[in-house]
Parts: sequence; structure tokens; C-alpha cells
Amino acid sequence: MSSKKVDLRNLDFNNSGAWPLQVKVGACVLLIVLIVGLVWYFKVSNQRLTLQTEEGTELTLREEFQGKQGRAANLEPLKQQLAQMEVMLQQMLRQLPSKNEMPDLIVDVSQTALASGINNELFQPGAETQLEFYAEKPISLRMVGTYHQFGAFVSGVASLPRVVIMTMHDIQLKPRGEGDTTLVLEGTVKTYRYLDEDEEAAAGAGSTGEVK
Repeated sequence: MSSKKVDLRNLDFNNSGAWPLQVKVGACVLLIVLIVGLVWYFKVSNQRLTLQTEEGTELTLREEFQGKQGRAANLEPLKQQLAQMEVMLQQMLRQLPSKNEMPDLIVDVSQTALASGINNELFQPGAETQLEFYAEKPISLRMVGTYHQFGAFVSGVASLPRVVIMTMHDIQLKPRGEGDTTLVLEGTVKTYRYLDEDEEAAAGAGSTGEVK
């Protein structure tokens, strides 16, 4: 038996219902293959895009992990350095005068100025301010003396038994008069002391307390 050949050029594409059975079957197979191919292509493309996104995310997470791992490795040495710095800070603060020593120290500074030949026209301590680790006390002053007398005063303060730190604020040093070698030192200085344990605890609690 011989099969009848179909001339595809004579098919009416506007009337597919009149096509021979074998043509209909072949067209259905081609359509199915085309649909499956398109579905597979778009599905694979989406998966490929998802894979690229996941690979980028993995790279980012890996870099973050490596960065955190490096910081974690340095955390312990940094903690040790911080502890050493805190010990050094406490040692330095303990070199400052205590609360009980502060009144005598202020008197010593004033007496050192007088012993150097300086005239204390004004030497008035102000109200103390407590900070986190130390307290500062301002002193308003007006001193009159020569250049060498001021030099002797600074040397005498440096020789006191306790470490005296004095910072100058709005200080003016000028001749007392025209042609006069006497100098006038006027302004405010601040001197410092360390806080005892109770004061330090109270200062720390005040700095971390809730603001209402």
C-alpha cells in the first residue's frame, strides 16, 4: 500500500479544519514542541537570573562575613588595649589632688605666688564642676609681678608635692603701664582633682540616667 502524499503548498491556512489528518497531527506535534520549548526557555532564563542574583548575594554575604570575622579576631586585643588605657587613666587621675587636698592646694598656689613676689590683687576660687572622671575648679585672678617673678611662680607650682594642672581661660598678660616693667596677669584658670569612688559612681549614674 502506498500513502498519499500531501502538498503543503495547497493547504488552506484559513480553514485548518479541512486539512488531512496527518497534517493536523503534525501541526499539533509542532505546536506542542514549540510551547514546550518556549516554556523551557523562559523557565531556564528565570532560573539563570535567579542563580545570578543568588551568586551576587552569596558574594556579598561572604565579604561581610570575612569583614566581621576580621573584626572579631581583633576584638580581644582591642579589649586588652582598652583595659590597659583605663588603668593608665586611673593612674594619671590619682596623681591629681583629692577632694580633701584641694583646699590646701589652692592655698599653696596662692602662697607660692606671694613667695615669688607676686601681688595677688584677686585670687577667688569659684564653684566646682564635677565631670565623669574628674572635677574642675575655676579661679578668677589678677596677679601683678615681673617676668622673672612669674617664672619663679610657675617653677614653684611645679615643685608642689601634688601634681597641679592649671589651664588658662581668657587670660591676658600685659604691662601695667607705659614704660613699666611690671606685668598684669588677669583672667580665669582652672585646676583639677580626681573624684573618689562615691563621686565617680554618682557622676557615672548621672551621665547614664534617663532624661524625663
